[in-house]
Amino acid sequence: MKRYISLMLVGLFVAFTGCDGDFEEINTDPNRADGGLFDPNLILPTVSYNYGNMVTGYTGSILFQSMWVQVLASTSTGGANYYSNADKYVISGSTNNYIQGVWNLGYEASSRINQMQQLAMEKGLTNLVAAGDIMKVMTLSFVTDIYGDIPYSEALQGGEGLTQPSYDGQSDVYMSMLADLENAINSLGTGSDEITNDVIYGGDIAMWKKFGYSLMLKMAMRMVEVDPASAQSYVEKAVAGGVFDSPADESLMFSDQDNGYSNSSANALNVQDDIYEVRWSKTMIDFLQASDDPRLPVIAEVPPAGLTANRNGNVVGNNDPADQIGMPNGYDLRGGSTDITTEPNYPGSTGTGGDVAPIGQYSRPTGIYRDRDAPIFFLTYAEVQLLLAEAALRGYSVPGTAAEHYENGVLGAMTTIGKFGGGAVSSSDASAYVAANPLDMSSTESAMMMINEQIWATTGLLANFVESWNNWKRSGYPVLTPVNYTGNFSNGEIPRRQIYPSSEGTTNPQNLNDAISNMGGNTWTTTTWWDPGN
Repeated sequence: MKRYISLMLVGLFVAFTGCDGDFEEINTDPNRADGGLFDPNLILPTVSYNYGNMVTGYTGSILFQSMWVQVLASTSTGGANYYSNADKYVISGSTNNYIQGVWNLGYEASSRINQMQQLAMEKGLTNLVAAGDIMKVMTLSFVTDIYGDIPYSEALQGGEGLTQPSYDGQSDVYMSMLADLENAINSLGTGSDEITNDVIYGGDIAMWKKFGYSLMLKMAMRMVEVDPASAQSYVEKAVAGGVFDSPADESLMFSDQDNGYSNSSANALNVQDDIYEVRWSKTMIDFLQASDDPRLPVIAEVPPAGLTANRNGNVVGNNDPADQIGMPNGYDLRGGSTDITTEPNYPGSTGTGGDVAPIGQYSRPTGIYRDRDAPIFFLTYAEVQLLLAEAALRGYSVPGTAAEHYENGVLGAMTTIGKFGGGAVSSSDASAYVAANPLDMSSTESAMMMINEQIWATTGLLANFVESWNNWKRSGYPVLTPVNYTGNFSNGEIPRRQIYPSSEGTTNPQNLNDAISNMGGNTWTTTTWWDPGN
């Protein structure tokens, strides 16, 4: 892994100094690499890390979706007041910067993929081009799921002079992306080139195909409420092609702090104010405790007493499941009616004298989330199996029953949590858990609720907060009570999208206005095409 990440440095250097240059001048400048000499595979680790950086940390997910969907909670007072965007839907000093993070990084990453593909096409590297298409679809599907309508058919053509691309409606974006994804999967293996410097699958073409089909499944399931026929068609196509078979197949990337590519969420959670202010939500802890979920002692701890210990991420806390307490969303430490000490079930502070921690009894993430070398999960076997459980429940033609896929998904989730490299769930504990908590098939609604609550918990515990939020929007599960904090930007509703970056109003105003008109507004609660507004 570290060899690949080190080569990423070379890829970044060339991407910024060589890819846009005149490749014919290589003989006159021996310090420049042109398309004839440079191996575009060296850009692939950069592309992978760019995606990982976009979906984690202060780019937006931990400051918005993590608490919108009540995976985490924060009093967002003092040095960590930027969490007001997430916990209370209240603007902070840098909200406009956070809003544009995914947009800017998503298109930057996609542009880098384009550069890689252009060089690859010149060399006839068919498989690398196809892998780039899969990465591009994954990247821009993440962007459209957050904002709605986006430039796609005319995007990434600035080099040809198209600097004000039109926005495609999200329905058109999805159909185009799924077609592009299918073409990419079909292209994989038709070339003789080896994919090298691959930090995800080590150049394994068969695994890239599984990844592509698994991504197709996830995207197809987004559409179940708005285009059920297309959803079913693409789900069945993905299953026939071959999706993830085990946790060994899942798509993830390990971070590499030593070479400057650390996990961005871990970077955030190592900030002293964040160590103290960020806690697991009451919604999440209550959910895990209700079924004696064996992941609880792996992911949660109550810090030792006192403010000093609470602000120290290196101190190991108490992870006894019975002692974990989730923090309710929507409270602060300002001394008024919304002060956390006024909450009816407030457990009290810890520490004495000048070393008191008012929120010290609430559970915080364990050290696995502060590990800067921690993996970033792109798409997991657990999520794929849980989506297949829902597909089976809807009557789609997929092998296996909803109950079987649900069990596979939960077992997979128990395995994957161990990939953080800290605590793990034993196979015996995982088996006992699924035996005690089978899918409730007494009604379609009860089964649908269990499946999607498990997707919410599993993706949330893997720090894939945007996926937790997206699946909540799609399914309506878990049922969440919104926060209605004074001055919130969403009228007391859980936000359903991020508004467009203000820079678009300057650089591409007419097309932005057309998109806003097509979507019916540009608010935090405007629903996108596939969002049924549950």
